[in-house]
Amino acid sequence: MIPGPVEFDPEVLRALGAKTASHVAPEFIAVFGRALKRLREVCLAPSAQPFVVAGSGTLAMELAVANLVEPGDRALVVNTGYFSDRMALLLERYGAEVVHARCAPGEAPDVASVEALLTSGRFKVMTVTHVDTSTGVLAPAEALVKAADRHGVLSVVDGVCATAGEAFHQEAWGADVYLTASQKAIGVPPGLALLTVSPRAMAAWRARRTPVRSLYADFSEWLPIMEAYEAGKAAYFATPPVNLVCALDVSLGQILREGMEARFARHRRMARSFRAAWRALGLKMLPVSESVTAHTLSALYYPEGVDAAVLGRAREQGVVLAGGLHPQLKTRYFRVGHMNVVGPGDVLATVGAVERALAAAGHRATPGVAVAAAQTELLSAG
Repeated sequence: MIPGPVEFDPEVLRALGAKTASHVAPEFIAVFGRALKRLREVCLAPSAQPFVVAGSGTLAMELAVANLVEPGDRALVVNTGYFSDRMALLLERYGAEVVHARCAPGEAPDVASVEALLTSGRFKVMTVTHVDTSTGVLAPAEALVKAADRHGVLSVVDGVCATAGEAFHQEAWGADVYLTASQKAIGVPPGLALLTVSPRAMAAWRARRTPVRSLYADFSEWLPIMEAYEAGKAAYFATPPVNLVCALDVSLGQILREGMEARFARHRRMARSFRAAWRALGLKMLPVSESVTAHTLSALYYPEGVDAAVLGRAREQGVVLAGGLHPQLKTRYFRVGHMNVVGPGDVLATVGAVERALAAAGHRATPGVAVAAAQTELLSAG
């Protein structure tokens, strides 16, 4: 129950463990082409160009930056934590002049203040971390990307800890790049960088004045590959991770069978039940308000007298949790992931383990109060 890698469906794992086909075999070409089409559907971006590349979420971030940014461009980073800082580092590495819209840990920058920066800034790109895995903060992505669109600024949304878990309508909202990785709510073991890129962003890439600095991250190398596989043809630049792509196709198919709106709603229901349990235990969440609290993970301050040793106690109860990540606060809080295949049974098992671990660490609460609160919320949600 960490914020990635998550638990994976057995059918996805069977695809990962199957005999590896040639990357130019007809059966794999068909699978890869279908996975690309499905990625568009999951991101609700019918006109976007999908990219599926071997690599981590950081590579997905770099693919976006490397292709859209040239030396001297100005970039606005809506900064909500550790991974916003990483995006800024990437932008600077590719020569961008970076301006931050900052806030205190646990908060999200006010949309009006971001729009004021956009009005005065002559920015080419604005980046938003949809859910920052370090803080559990959910950014107001819809309002932010619409503000960028009003000012003619390309929007890049990091959905690594959000895609297929948090509501996001890329094309309807006007987001130019939505990027993610395979190991979180997409439901595939680590190893795939995934992007859906709008026609406007592709046009901006084509209008570059300078070559992309990274060979591996260059759309020029990957676009012919994606187009070929989607057209049912083989192409080669670098060998794709065949079994991961097959697992991705299976998982995307499962996601689409559930339905995007139903999936978003399930993640909201599970998150509400977790939050009911945390309140019952008297735990304080790192996000400062419900409106900026993610539905894919919980970031929780340790109660007084409890430290990171409680994570080991939870592991003894059969549940693996994550420590803090934000550099200013990392020893003060822990994180619980709840995305992809998480259902009511997972909620109750996790809450029970956390409750017992906290009790063993000396935290006083009425026995069973957290499980009862989560169960009540699950029943009220139907």
